[in-house]
Amino acid sequence: MRGVVMKAARDVRVEDLEEPRIIEATDAVIRLTAACICGSDLWPYRGIESVKDQPMGHEYVGVVEEVGADVTTVAPGDFVIGSFCLSDGTCEICKAGYPSRCAHGGFMSGAQAQKARIPLADGTLVKTPGKPDDDLIPSLLAASDVLGTGWFGAVAAEAGPGKTVAVVGDGAVGLMAILAAKQLGAERIIAMSRHESRQKLAREFGATDIVEERGEEGIAKVKALTGGYGAHSVVEAMGTQESMLQAIHSTRPGGHVGFVGVSHDVNLPGDDLFFSEVHLFGGPAPVRRFLPQLIKLIWDRKINPGKVFDLTLPLEDAAEGYKAMDERRAIKVLLRP
Repeated sequence: MRGVVMKAARDVRVEDLEEPRIIEATDAVIRLTAACICGSDLWPYRGIESVKDQPMGHEYVGVVEEVGADVTTVAPGDFVIGSFCLSDGTCEICKAGYPSRCAHGGFMSGAQAQKARIPLADGTLVKTPGKPDDDLIPSLLAASDVLGTGWFGAVAAEAGPGKTVAVVGDGAVGLMAILAAKQLGAERIIAMSRHESRQKLAREFGATDIVEERGEEGIAKVKALTGGYGAHSVVEAMGTQESMLQAIHSTRPGGHVGFVGVSHDVNLPGDDLFFSEVHLFGGPAPVRRFLPQLIKLIWDRKINPGKVFDLTLPLEDAAEGYKAMDERRAIKVLLRP
């Protein structure tokens, strides 16, 4: 079996790997129809996180080939989408709506490959109503992580009717947060972006305003667009110190920040938190909670999040996909095994 391995920073290779097999009775093995490269994969690629011989990939769709004896919700032949977080669906945390923090779960890896083993299959995988048309596969793949993560960011920020929503970050997750805010009924959506191609897609997904400025200038622009108050809801989709502070200070007192960017060296000054008087909520997205709803929206062709994939490559060319995203020549790369 062929699969992507990050040997070290900026050293991505496609190698022959051992075929996945059922280990636990709760496992499933799927043949991947499509996988992709995530913006979070760029942290180790750039050397910001340590990495050595790591099988890559946590976003995936495919067809079930084999299931363990205890698996009851999916069967061989089913087309499935799985969350990037593994969850059993039965612990108290899962039942409370946070499968991304399942007491027995973890994070998926090794999905940039021809096949993958999915632990805790019943609580992690969701089957589609049937075999999807090929043009739906990119959108269903987006639901595995970036769409669900952007959706959670918008929900955590309490985006909704009558609200002005600002989104800090114009990567795939930020763009999905714009789509989510639109679906949740936001009245006005401000996309903070400097890149023309991403601005165009942001408007397609529902953005009403574009702010190119960052830092204090960006905060001032958001406040100028909102009568001096700031946005009701802000989604932070980058995970840096600058983006988090920009999100907090772009939010009006009493407003909500949904932070879903993977945090790297973010330290929040106590004074900023105390005097901003905003709600902060976020973390790894409970994608499994949203999957049934998102699959239906995609299946009924009410949303098309697959547009976020602007480069499709064969699995063997994964290294070029990483390079394209690192150089911002691509928003998000889809890999075909």
